[in-house]
Amino acid sequence: MASSLIRTLQRASTSLIRTPRVSSACFATSRVGARTYAAEPEPATKSPFDSNIIRILRNEIEYQEEYAPPHQPETQFNSFTVEERRGEQVVTIKGKFGEFEDVKIEATMFDWCEHVPACGDDSSGVNMRLHLSLIVDIAKGDGDSELEFVCSAWPDCLNVEKVYMLRRGRMAARPYVGPDFRFGKWH
Repeated sequence: MASSLIRTLQRASTSLIRTPRVSSACFATSRVGARTYAAEPEPATKSPFDSNIIRILRNEIEYQEEYAPPHQPETQFNSFTVEERRGEQVVTIKGKFGEFEDVKIEATMFDWCEHVPACGDDSSGVNMRLHLSLIVDIAKGDGDSELEFVCSAWPDCLNVEKVYMLRRGRMAARPYVGPDFRFGKWH
């Protein structure tokens, strides 16, 4: 922690000598040119300490943009393997439950939202509840049948919309027609 702060301060002090100060208080552009930072208008009585902290933070952000390795997505979650399909809005998670059950979950990125009126002192108008669609397949080892659950996930509940009995490779004629499954505190 201390060595990281020292390196940051060293980079900031060397860049202060090498780079000219930006004269505009409205915009400062990073050296990469990929982002534009909108600086807040500087008050007339800004302390030198505040100016130095802001300059150091800007330099650290620029350094991280230029030299930090890109973030690698997780490929494991507990006993499950996460498969991200680049360019698609779906993530597949595969794993085993027990010795014989194979579980595959396909989840969309946020595909729906619901506007909920905000309550209380900190309300800024409208809050949003985000939604995910899930398809959960459970297969028994080498058997030829599996269960498929079509689910609707909200932050505080999970609804099982449909349940299908599938034969490997082809869909059943009719879905399960029993009662709806709803898990959560508001259903």
